[in-house]
Amino acid sequence: MKMKYLIVCTLFLSAAFSYQAAAQDEDLRDQVGIGFKAGINSSNLYDTKSEGFEHDAKLGLALGGYLSIPLGKVIGFQPEVMYSQKGYKGSGNILTADYSYTRKTDYLDIPLQLQIKPAPFLTILAGPQYSFLLSKGFDFDSGSISVDQQNDIEDNDIRKNTLGAVVGLDFNFSRLVLSGRFSWDLQHNDGDGSSVSPRYKNVVAQATLGIRL
Repeated sequence: MKMKYLIVCTLFLSAAFSYQAAAQDEDLRDQVGIGFKAGINSSNLYDTKSEGFEHDAKLGLALGGYLSIPLGKVIGFQPEVMYSQKGYKGSGNILTADYSYTRKTDYLDIPLQLQIKPAPFLTILAGPQYSFLLSKGFDFDSGSISVDQQNDIEDNDIRKNTLGAVVGLDFNFSRLVLSGRFSWDLQHNDGDGSSVSPRYKNVVAQATLGIRL
């Protein structure tokens, strides 16, 4: 898992610095901009309300677009619309039988971020985030749990509309934008709190590479 992160980060940084070396410096802080970006999520859980529930991070896709609206040269507003794959890898046991599984959730994330632009190459962002659940999936691994027990685990209720928060940095290399985001839910998923259907909040670290048009 660490090797995958290292490879992705190396590719992002190599592309960014290569592009910067070939591009002329531009100060776009006072211009309206629209762009598209794609990258990866590393998602996990926090504030879980289930004793004995174990969970690990899961990688997923992140892609979408953004609009940069200047409110001056140093302050601005940046809404985004992102397709975001989240979830986690979990394990536990039911009636003394061990099991492991991967929860897959697809969200439409809409962060509404305040921009602080201290320099042409750097933007600091923070704000609320609205997340809408598009779909959920499940990979399950255990040979000793019945179909009914497996369905109990899979069919836990998940909140469809979730309010969260996001902070991040954009590194601007002419028209190329290297972005990092850290977001977390402010509301629980509304599970029932048992080891079978844990109550939790999502937390996501995201890295994307984007083009400003």
